[in-house]
Amino acid sequence: MPIIEMHMLEGRSLEDKARLAEKVTSACCEALDCNASTVRILITEHKNGEFFVAGKAGRASDQAAAAQSSGEGAQPL
Repeated sequence: MPIIEMHMLEGRSLEDKARLAEKVTSACCEALDCNASTVRILITEHKNGEFFVAGKAGRASDQAAAAQSSGEGAQPL
């Protein structure tokens, strides 16, 4: 019985999570040649301050936007 655990920032709708679970289940069944009824998916949601990328809180896309606006990561001409 495959058990798949996912962690993500909170804020996705139940419909989004259901769509994700359906697609992950399909991929798992195809890859492992198993029945969908044996696949278990656990989704744990985290608040923004509980999720870190490269040692900084929040999504990588948010961090990139913040760095861009503050001039961090800008290349000298």
